[in-house]
Amino acid sequence: MAVRLGIMGAGARGSDTYGRWAIERPGRARVAAVADPDAHRRDRFGDAAGVDPARRYADWRGLVADADANGLDAIVIALPDRLHVEAALAAAGTGLPILLEKPAATTEDDLDRLAAAARERKARIWIGHVMRYQPFWRTIRRVVDSGAVGRLVTIRIEENIGFWHYAHSYVRGNWRNLATSSPMVLAKTCHDLDIIRWFAGEAPSAVSSIGSLSYFKAENAPEGAPGHCLDGCPVADSCPFYAPRYYAEALADRDGWPVALLGDDLSPEGRLAALRDGPYGRCVFHCDNDVVDHQQTVAEFPGGLTAVLSTSAFTGQNTRTARLTGTAGEIAGNLRTGSLEVDLFSPAAALPDLPEARQVQAFTREPMGHRVFELHAGPVTATGEPDHRGHSGGDEALIDAFISSLEDGDGGDAAPDLEASIDSHRMAFAAERSRHGAAVVHWGRS
Repeated sequence: MAVRLGIMGAGARGSDTYGRWAIERPGRARVAAVADPDAHRRDRFGDAAGVDPARRYADWRGLVADADANGLDAIVIALPDRLHVEAALAAAGTGLPILLEKPAATTEDDLDRLAAAARERKARIWIGHVMRYQPFWRTIRRVVDSGAVGRLVTIRIEENIGFWHYAHSYVRGNWRNLATSSPMVLAKTCHDLDIIRWFAGEAPSAVSSIGSLSYFKAENAPEGAPGHCLDGCPVADSCPFYAPRYYAEALADRDGWPVALLGDDLSPEGRLAALRDGPYGRCVFHCDNDVVDHQQTVAEFPGGLTAVLSTSAFTGQNTRTARLTGTAGEIAGNLRTGSLEVDLFSPAAALPDLPEARQVQAFTREPMGHRVFELHAGPVTATGEPDHRGHSGGDEALIDAFISSLEDGDGGDAAPDLEASIDSHRMAFAAERSRHGAAVVHWGRS
C-alpha cells in the first residue's frame, strides 16, 4: 500500500520536489493532505496530486489535527524557515515520521527546543540534508571509508553560489534578511557543514569565521539607479544583475524555479509586469537585504581533522568544489560536472567498489608515478551530460530513502541520527558568533 503523506507547504520544495516524487510514483506514495495559506498554490498542487478538497488546509495546524483521521503515514514540512520548529513540534505529537526541510531551526534557542522535544518524544525526524544523498558525495564517502586515502587530514569545500542565484535568493528573495529568514551560513551552507560533520564523524572542537555584506548595499549603487530595474536604470546594459535579463530573457523558456516565484502569469508580458513592481525586479543595491555575500568558516575536530568552507556570491558557476587530503591520498571534485579525481599515494592502494560512479580514465602522476583515477559520479541526461536537476540526484535519493524506511516496516526508525544532523546548524550558529565577535568559538561554550 502506498505511503500516505501530509505535506505542509505547497511551494517549490513541497510541491515540485516532495510532492512531484509521490505523484510520479503512485505505487509507493501519495499525497493524502496538503496545507498552504495561498489558495491558488494549494489547489494547484492539490489538483495535480489528486488530494480530496476536504483535505486541503489553509493552515498547517489543521493538517496536524486531522493526521489520524486522514490516515497519514508521515508528514513533510516544507513551510517557510521561521515556521519549521513550531510545525515540527506539533507534528512530533502525532508520533508520525517527519521529513523536515532545512534549516530545522533559525535560532539556537529554537534548535535546542526541537532537539529536546525530539529526545523526549523519541521523534523520528529526517532533516532535508540532500547532499548526503547525492551520488557525488556518497562516492567520496565510499572512497574515504575504504581507507584508500588513509586518515583524513583536511577538507576544503567551496560553495560557489553564482552571481545570478545569489541576487535571486539572498538579495531580492526569501533568504535576504535575518529578520525573516536566517544567516546565510545556515540557510545556504548548512548542507556543506553537514557534509563536513558527516565526514568527520564527530562534532568539532572549535569553529571560527569571517565575512560580511560588502557589495549589495545602497552606497555601491550606480549614480541614478532607481528602486526597480525597469524604472529607467542608467546602467541596464552593463549591470550583471539587471532583472529582466535574467527572468525575461535568459530564463524565457523556463516556468519552474526560479521564475515561478514571479507569480502566476509567466507570459513575457506577465514577467515584465511582475518585475516592474515586485520584489524580484528590485535594484540589488536598493533592497532590504542584510545577509553576508561572502564568508569563510574553519572547523577543527578532536581527531586533528581541519575543514574550511568558503562561500561567495561572486562566482560564475553555481556549484560546489571539494578537495579532501588524507595521509595516503587526495580526492578533488566538482559537483556540477560530477567529475572526481582520486590520487592514491600508496602502490598497494586500490579503489573500492563504487556503484554510483564510472571510471573515465586512469594514469600516473610524476615524480613518483602514483596512480590517479578520474571518475564521474552523478546522474546524466539522455545525451550523457551531467544532470543538475533535483540537487544532482540528491532530492530523489533522500525521498526514496525516507519512503523506503516506511515501506520496510521500521516506521521511519532508520532516520539519520538527529543530533549529528543538527550539528551542522550548531556549527553555523558558532560561525556567526565567531564572525560577529572576531573570536574562535569552542564547542559547547557560549
